[in-house]
Amino acid sequence: MRIQLLSPRLANQIAAGEVVERPASVIKELLENSLDSGARRIEVDVEQGGTKLLRVRDDGGGIPADDLPLALARHATSKIRELEDLEQVLSLGFRGEALASISSVARLTLTSRTAEADQAWQVETEGRDMAPRVQPAAHPVGTSVEVRDLFFNTPARRKFLKTEKTEFEHLQEVIRRLALARFDVAFHLRHNGKSVLALHEAADDLSRARRVAAVCGPAFLEQALPIEIERNGLHLWGWVGLPTFSRSQADLQYFYVNGRMVRDKLVAHAVRQAYRDVLFNGRHPTFVLFLEIDPAAVDVNVHPTKHEVRFRDGRMVHDFLYGTLHRALGEVRPEDQLAAPAAVSSMVRATGQDAGEFGPQAEMSLAGNLLQASAAPSAWQAPGAGYQAPRPQGGMPMAEAAGAYREYFAPLNTTAPSLPEHQGDIPPLGYALAQLKGVYILAENAQGLVLVDMHAAHERITYERLKTAMASEGLRGQPLLVPESLAVSQREADCAEEHGEWFQRLGFELQRLGPESLAIRQTPALLKQAESVQLVRDVLADLLEYGSSDRIKAHINELLGTMACHGAVRANRRLTLPEMNGLLRDMEHTERSGQCNHGRPTWTQLGMDDLDKLFLRGR
Repeated sequence: MRIQLLSPRLANQIAAGEVVERPASVIKELLENSLDSGARRIEVDVEQGGTKLLRVRDDGGGIPADDLPLALARHATSKIRELEDLEQVLSLGFRGEALASISSVARLTLTSRTAEADQAWQVETEGRDMAPRVQPAAHPVGTSVEVRDLFFNTPARRKFLKTEKTEFEHLQEVIRRLALARFDVAFHLRHNGKSVLALHEAADDLSRARRVAAVCGPAFLEQALPIEIERNGLHLWGWVGLPTFSRSQADLQYFYVNGRMVRDKLVAHAVRQAYRDVLFNGRHPTFVLFLEIDPAAVDVNVHPTKHEVRFRDGRMVHDFLYGTLHRALGEVRPEDQLAAPAAVSSMVRATGQDAGEFGPQAEMSLAGNLLQASAAPSAWQAPGAGYQAPRPQGGMPMAEAAGAYREYFAPLNTTAPSLPEHQGDIPPLGYALAQLKGVYILAENAQGLVLVDMHAAHERITYERLKTAMASEGLRGQPLLVPESLAVSQREADCAEEHGEWFQRLGFELQRLGPESLAIRQTPALLKQAESVQLVRDVLADLLEYGSSDRIKAHINELLGTMACHGAVRANRRLTLPEMNGLLRDMEHTERSGQCNHGRPTWTQLGMDDLDKLFLRGR
């Protein structure tokens, strides 16, 4: 067949296949146009899940009458002029295809008025007739877009739509995501004439937190950690859920880059790494995070629907996100969890000094500094504590666990930590009252009753010390009698050379035999049973993709977790009150002590209000 130009109608319908998937896709494009126009209030009316009617009305700057027909043309936009504008996009929409694509598969009416105009003007078009009709209309300053009968002229596409309830849920989720991106804009949503969502303008921290609670639920804010950090031209702020507030699916994860909602695999990998040690298997973290970066350092023009972005320096962004979240989660102590909800607490935290210092080259030295600065060995071994390492049934005693540790690492520091300076103050986890069934410690603090799973808590304490000492001293390597060779690409070989010092710290010794060949001469003694060739391949793949890898550390931590589990005090072990109080003090000084190695909670609080409810007091 001969080459020919496509008709405008067919070209727009092809573009609509990329941009307009369902009513939620339409509402996303229309809301982004409203936000770009400077709107401070947006009203959305929906009928039948958006298939019958979608109406978006805003109080933005409006569109001049002469530009109305052009607004429905392909590749027509007011947001970019030349290539330099595309390299640092500040607006949400810029492709100039949304309205043209929507009008090719629906009946569209656009009414707008600028502040300088005496009256509003309206343009109408529908899929079968692409010629727009312009006429005067009545409308305040701003713009209204009405989309009726979506996919009326493409019945095959309409068959792929789900039920009214499902389509409306997708549409509502889009509005929630955009409402979190712009706290300065009021959003109102009505479905079939009934008000569903009313979010007023949020000008201060408290009202912003209220909007987050309205979108994500109040339980999220009660279990969220507020963070704000700026480093190397990157500004990250928002809320991250505590590991105990995890979800069975990744449905409460909102990440924004310069106000644009994105789902990026580099970001997902960094967050997953930060939560690796504290999240229960199969669970997903929760967060609402905003990253502000130089627009020239991020490319938003890599996906038709603009869901994905590409960072100019992906490694720096990855390490910044991972380092910030890793430190923020690590610094959570019992007193933080007992404090006021995130809604009224300060957004600025002291996690910023080390944020961004993580990555293949730096996390070892940082852990070493941490060991010197804040190592807190067990108070149970302090004079007078009366604690003797038990030999748990079926497990490894503490002495043997320490011996197994010393086989691979430097000796543990055994200096006892100091007791709280103010003996009169009640510590966050209070003082032990009794032990229940040899499993739980009951303690009293200022808020009420604290329940502690003693095995899970001691397991985390032991595990964190093993990790910190390992990161400080490095792993002892075990030379191979017969080096293993592996064929790799030239990029992978270059990457292995570049990160040679990092591999050495982890107990590996890699030698480059040729442009596309490596030899493994030494592996970590702790991983002598691991498949070293495949592990090195996977690590190199991660380094090339994300700029860092935690596969080796994950394997090592899994073994350290097993050692910690065997070394932790077992259930049915009777503890004295000094021993129980020693464990409580250790928990208050240990990173991530709110969860055991497997992500289970180690303690919970029952306040006086909770206890009163159980006994119907005050009713």
